[in-house]
Amino acid sequence: MAYVFDPSKPIAMGADHAGVAYKQEVKEWLEKKGYQVKDFGTYSTDSVDYPDFAHPTASSVASGEAAFGILFCGSANGVAITANKHQGIRAGLAWNVEVAKLVRQHNNANVICLPARFIDIELALECVKTFLNTPF
Repeated sequence: MAYVFDPSKPIAMGADHAGVAYKQEVKEWLEKKGYQVKDFGTYSTDSVDYPDFAHPTASSVASGEAAFGILFCGSANGVAITANKHQGIRAGLAWNVEVAKLVRQHNNANVICLPARFIDIELALECVKTFLNTPF
């Protein structure tokens, strides 16, 4: 599969306390693959408000600074709603690989939102890989 986003730009990432562990694992996986990552936090499991991390992640994608975004929270619904408030953002909530593919293929999503409390890390990585490699 070919890279469908601009590889010269970083991938923007953000998460609340429920998604911070997944964010870190996906970030490390992406960096091992040679991707640049811009991490907008959070960095601990202390309770935080997800919009504080979803807004800067979405802004980075909307401005063109980042190629695309990855957001995590417990259900992924909150970060998806927040990201979609930004003009030019098409955030899609994915809970399996097929949905991750469809939000790219049919909706041209530029932010993937993953529910850390409902999928395991292996599935999250497969969703990111699929999202990354699926053209619109």
